[in-house]
Amino acid sequence: MSNQYELLTLFKDGGFMMYPLILCSLISFGVIMAKAWTLSVAHRDSQRLLAEIEDLGVGGRLEDAITAAEETRGPVAAILLSGLRRLRDRRAGARTDGADIKKAIATTGVIELDFLERGLPVLGTIANVAPMLGFLGTVIGMILAFQAIEIAGQVDPQLVASGIKVALITTAAGLTIAIPVNVAYNYFVTRIDRLILDMEEGAQEVLGLIWGIEDAGKLKEAS
Repeated sequence: MSNQYELLTLFKDGGFMMYPLILCSLISFGVIMAKAWTLSVAHRDSQRLLAEIEDLGVGGRLEDAITAAEETRGPVAAILLSGLRRLRDRRAGARTDGADIKKAIATTGVIELDFLERGLPVLGTIANVAPMLGFLGTVIGMILAFQAIEIAGQVDPQLVASGIKVALITTAAGLTIAIPVNVAYNYFVTRIDRLILDMEEGAQEVLGLIWGIEDAGKLKEAS
């Protein structure tokens, strides 16, 4: 209970600039939790799926490969599924060439990448804005301190203490919010870069299946 009261006291002593800072912390916390869950799901089983699709594709089990991609969540599975379905349509006699499959894979990749990066601008903005709000609170606190000196007509530590307190609390609050948000932002960017590599590997996997089928067809025609 004492810790709760101390936090409430700090919030009160920080002045009205604490309200936007608290709002920033709540928004960033929500985005970080949602982003961590999204990327965890997206990254889960991606390498396993790539290996499984490769084995199934080499064995000619296209339907099993499609089923495996449908049962797996994440951008890698979405890209594989998009290409494999076009490949199935092509084998069924549809007018689908390699360029159409590449275009479908590229379109799916853009959509999935946009989904993965959703929320990052919010974190980047908060990481930049929170310290600035803290510094603005610092300026306001110093203004209040000098205003108290002006009204009293003398320099008294008790008069300027409240203003300096506002300055220090808001600065500390801004940095306390910005530092973990910045760390989370950089961590998410790293995870997304890893997923992009997996997505590119998945696209190459499907294209490899296309080239393998085309080579097999040419061998049959030659024989």
